[in-house]
Amino acid sequence: MNKVFELIQKEEKRQKEQIHLIPSENFASEDVKKAVGSVLTNKYAEGYSGRRYYQGNIVVDEIENLAMERGKKLLGVPHINVQPYSGSPANAAVLMALVELGDKICGLKLSGGGHLTHGHPKITFSGKYFSSVQYDVESDGHINYDKLAQLVLEEKPKLIWAGTTAYPFIIDWEKFSKIADSVNAWLVADISHIVGLVVGGVHPTPVSFVHVITSTTHKSLRGPRGAVIAVTDKGLSKDAELAKKIDRAVFPGMQGGPHENIVAGMAVAFEEASQPEFLVYAKQIVINAKVLAQALR
Repeated sequence: MNKVFELIQKEEKRQKEQIHLIPSENFASEDVKKAVGSVLTNKYAEGYSGRRYYQGNIVVDEIENLAMERGKKLLGVPHINVQPYSGSPANAAVLMALVELGDKICGLKLSGGGHLTHGHPKITFSGKYFSSVQYDVESDGHINYDKLAQLVLEEKPKLIWAGTTAYPFIIDWEKFSKIADSVNAWLVADISHIVGLVVGGVHPTPVSFVHVITSTTHKSLRGPRGAVIAVTDKGLSKDAELAKKIDRAVFPGMQGGPHENIVAGMAVAFEEASQPEFLVYAKQIVINAKVLAQALR
């Protein structure tokens, strides 16, 4: 047996026998894994449906269109891009689309539960190539929306990130929206960690309050390792060309040919997340988390 497959078997055994408490990991379904490991990994599909730079993409176009339709329905948005390779490139594409080099952006500090791509200073592209002002959590771990509003009014960022990687409380999208509107800033919700809770109905959706949504698909959504960028009706009302700007930033702005095997896996995951069983799953996540939190206390 090839050594690689021996190691894969060892990893499968490890995953089955150990308890995993890593929020950014999950277990994809057998159908998702079938799609990811399919012949679609052989196909180059640079461009978008109906506008490819390679031949032989008739079927691929159907698959990507299906993924987009299912993604739009699941999130309740008018436009979605399913090509980003992962969360960080997706966030980079949003910055490329919405702000200029050196513009001011605002996000939650990494130490407060934020993400590197939300403006972490000096060592990340978001903090190196943009002027970053960051908000923080209070001693009780909560975001202080009054302090955030004051910071935004003083600094007047052009884009605000609403979203976290390590924040155990419900995010108030409406308060974020009012704060962003006060300075006419773009508001982007990064829901990578909670997207499964959002579509499962146990966390409020940001769709009515933000202009753009970014999310990975492999965390609480249980899909393949990829990402999406969604444009909301509010985003289109602010800029009718927003969807085109996002698409151009993804390709050719940030990356080349999409991984269509991953896109197919997304289509499968979106369908699975639309089933009643997924609502039960999302509710159980919250129940389990509360029990764990109480036990740790």
